[in-house]
Amino acid sequence: MVDLGFKVFHKVPDGLLDVESTELLDLLGGSALIHLEGNRKDPLFVSVMLHGNEFTGLLVIQQILRQYVDRQLPRSLSIFIGNVVAAKQKLRALPGQPDYNRIWGYGDTPEHQMTHQIMESMRERNVFAAVDIHNNTGKNPHFALICRHENIFYRLATLFGRTVVYTIKPDTTSTWAMSDICPAATIECGLPGDKRGVDHAVEFINGCLHLSHFPEHPLPEHDMDLYHTVSIIKIPSRYSFSFNEKNTEVCNVIESDLIFDEDLAMMNFSEVPAGTVFCRIKEGSDAFLEAWDEHGKDQSAKFFIRDGEKYRLKVPVMPAMLTDNEDVIRIDCLCYLMERIDWKSMQHEPEADDTSVQTS
Repeated sequence: MVDLGFKVFHKVPDGLLDVESTELLDLLGGSALIHLEGNRKDPLFVSVMLHGNEFTGLLVIQQILRQYVDRQLPRSLSIFIGNVVAAKQKLRALPGQPDYNRIWGYGDTPEHQMTHQIMESMRERNVFAAVDIHNNTGKNPHFALICRHENIFYRLATLFGRTVVYTIKPDTTSTWAMSDICPAATIECGLPGDKRGVDHAVEFINGCLHLSHFPEHPLPEHDMDLYHTVSIIKIPSRYSFSFNEKNTEVCNVIESDLIFDEDLAMMNFSEVPAGTVFCRIKEGSDAFLEAWDEHGKDQSAKFFIRDGEKYRLKVPVMPAMLTDNEDVIRIDCLCYLMERIDWKSMQHEPEADDTSVQTS
């Protein structure tokens, strides 16, 4: 068998409750899957540190485990601690290393084999629900992300908050994969280490641990604002970009192909009208933004139009996860564009013999 570089523990490793994220590699030796027994046997699966620079998940797990040092967990808990190698250098992923939240689907690399084994382990344990804890680099509200239009997924997500995003791309994330075997959600907790984000996630995980089952009746109409990601915005690698438009105007020199306002992230989760200037394009440059839909088709002409040096929105949009972090933009994307979903019309009463949400 290939050495996948992760260990399995059946108790809390010594030192885990106080370790810094940069010290996880030295403590654990690599990625780790920790199974802890609780009163209810079907475990809650929590993945943290899939991105090495997003350490809120570690702080959340540490707080949860401190609460149960001298008493049993209300429900069994399985914890996957992901990219500790990148965490040591405070990076999302090392150069040349796969993104640990893009290895949960098809693929035969050692990293894919690792996640396949984790999935199989959780399937055998009859996992109750799965939660992936993340941070983001832009100014966003806390929100949950789901990959299925089902009441049980709505119920899990709204335990975190009323703002929920539905997406089917990328289809290689932990939440996408776990959705095949249990209700699953990603929770976005703001900037890494933000106390409000940590406290919010601790409350949510505690709520999941104490939950005996998910209610079968439809979610009340006023309990959720649901959005659908319709496009992922990327900057083609051949074009340069910057977030210093105000400075370049003073110097009257534009060096980057694409120039964004430094306050661009203020658009996150806001209705932005058609005609709004999204960025500027250097004179003489043919730069543009890619807008990939869920079927892999570039829809940039649908969302953007060039007006001289100004690159305007062609239709009203609601951006999410806008960031000015160059590494994230190059590795992943600039942002997502969303639309509201009338999810209420999708709900229906469960069949009389439907017991899929019962867990105990």
